[in-house]
Amino acid sequence: MTAWGLAQRVFTIVMGTVGTHSINGALYEKMPYDMAKDFTPISLIASAPNLLVVNNALPVKNVPELIAYMKANPNKLSFGSPGIGTSVHVSGELFKSLTGTTMEHVPYKGRQFAISDLIGGSIQVMLDNMPSALPMAKESNIRALAQTTATNWLAMFAPANVPRPVIDKLNAEVLRVFKLPEVQERLKTLGLDPVLSSPAELARHQASEITKWAKVVKDSGAKAQ
Repeated sequence: MTAWGLAQRVFTIVMGTVGTHSINGALYEKMPYDMAKDFTPISLIASAPNLLVVNNALPVKNVPELIAYMKANPNKLSFGSPGIGTSVHVSGELFKSLTGTTMEHVPYKGRQFAISDLIGGSIQVMLDNMPSALPMAKESNIRALAQTTATNWLAMFAPANVPRPVIDKLNAEVLRVFKLPEVQERLKTLGLDPVLSSPAELARHQASEITKWAKVVKDSGAKAQ
């Protein structure tokens, strides 16, 4: 978190994610905060796709072959994630829903454990974050089949009821800083695509994401443990 002093007042702003500000509301029975009502949108910052990767021994070379294999072998495959409700997990659930396939979800206590088991063959599929999966695929430790559209995002939020002039000033400063070439280049080296917005655009994006992921979580039956 970062403290900003404006007009002799200090406001705490937070870098929210697809998890903290769109997925968790459907995943947890009780939340210590309301994802929408307790925050004032400032700006989107960046988005990132996931990479669909499989174990090298799996006899598929592309997405259609994977879907065909899964339909011919229902529940034979399993996919890993760094935990229930993570973007990696719900992306896998969304893939199943969109393709009409089934596979078991195996949650791990960290991405490094899931990747290790993917390489070893204990799990066969993963929709991992690009910064984590791409280097492994380039080294041929796992096979990349496809890149998703942006499924992960970062955005800045202020507390609820921050005065509009303050939000406008914060938005202008965020846009100025994140449009700097060196900042944009740094985001890209981290596997992130710079994406900036107005407060209203972020609010609409968040509302859409809450609706989308709530359905995915409900259909999957996932609950935080």
